Amino acid sequence: MTKTPLEEMGEPLYYIASNAEEAGFPTPPNPHGQSLRTWVRSLGGMQKEALVVNAATGTAWRFTCDEGEHLGGHNKAPNPLTYLSTGMIASYMNEITALAEQRQIELRDLELVLENYYWREGDFRKGTMNSGALAPELTVSCDADCDDATLQTLLYEAVAASPLNGLARGEHPSLFNLVHNGVEQTPEAVLPLAADPFPNPGDNFPNLVRDADSPAVPDLIQMMVEEGAAYEAFLKTRPVSPDLGEGKQLLHMHSCCTLRPDGVKEIYKEQYGTPAPSWQFLSSEDGRAPDAGSLISAGIGLCFMTQMGRFSKMAKLPLTGYSIIQDTHFSLGGASGGTGQSGVAQPVETHVYLDTDADDAAAQQILGVGERTCFLHAFARDDLKPKVRAAKTSRAA
Repeated sequence: MTKTPLEEMGEPLYYIASNAEEAGFPTPPNPHGQSLRTWVRSLGGMQKEALVVNAATGTAWRFTCDEGEHLGGHNKAPNPLTYLSTGMIASYMNEITALAEQRQIELRDLELVLENYYWREGDFRKGTMNSGALAPELTVSCDADCDDATLQTLLYEAVAASPLNGLARGEHPSLFNLVHNGVEQTPEAVLPLAADPFPNPGDNFPNLVRDADSPAVPDLIQMMVEEGAAYEAFLKTRPVSPDLGEGKQLLHMHSCCTLRPDGVKEIYKEQYGTPAPSWQFLSSEDGRAPDAGSLISAGIGLCFMTQMGRFSKMAKLPLTGYSIIQDTHFSLGGASGGTGQSGVAQPVETHVYLDTDADDAAAQQILGVGERTCFLHAFARDDLKPKVRAAKTSRAA
């Protein structure tokens, strides 16, 4: 059986790189406290790899991505929306636990359940497809030593304190540079970035070296075993998906997050609508697993790359190579980072490098359709107020 590009590389799918700066992946400026620079390149087909450097921690996580069979993928790694959902629920857990500790409220048997809904309509082949996002829905189950009103207030303020909330609330259309066949072009169908494009880093990924003294725990990201009591309990937390009416196709991401005894967040994620494999993630802010910001930033970049690749193939505008450099600028968490403020974010900034046998107009079209159909750029573009619900539980006597 022919190996996929990821299998041919013979590398772990996820690891901390010890030499990002030396390999050509520098740390970005950090205006709000937590900026992340994400490099993504296509490996062929639907498979991609990304490196995310976090200016707040200096840690560089290398991730991989694949799609399901319905998109011509091989299910060898999570799809982009999985990264965003797991990063989002991890960020909410960070702020809820930090704020509860600050207010001396004990939350026992804490479990977060997150629903992310996306939609699409139109014809991808004709370039008329549009994609969008609905407001995230978070349910928090716990046994708390406070009254219901106090708990609900804590949850609302914790979600607002999440750095991601700065991107969800308000309208933050993304900004772009475009380099086609080595020549800079002024983007026409998207908002241009008021800065010169970064130099194309070329193929620097092979220069990366895995951290020999990595603090990462085992089994960071793995396909979920879809059987057993834990999986059945996870499925029972899923609500009925909304009906968007005729003409719109729904994608529903269902995630659950709990804390392990060692403090690492354990996350389960399943996709409905167009089915895809279920994945289990670990997340931590101390280097033992990918941090929330790195997961979120990887998801945004990987989703955009997928949409450009899908459109170019369907429209018969073949790309001989494509990659991006993306900057995301967040504040530290209002609770976990001690700012006491709501989360803040700048528009996503993306430098796009396309190599094609087509003309500049085709490159402009690939960029425009890629942005318009990217679910996660839509998440940033629209004003989405998360819905938060407390489901207070009681321990058995």
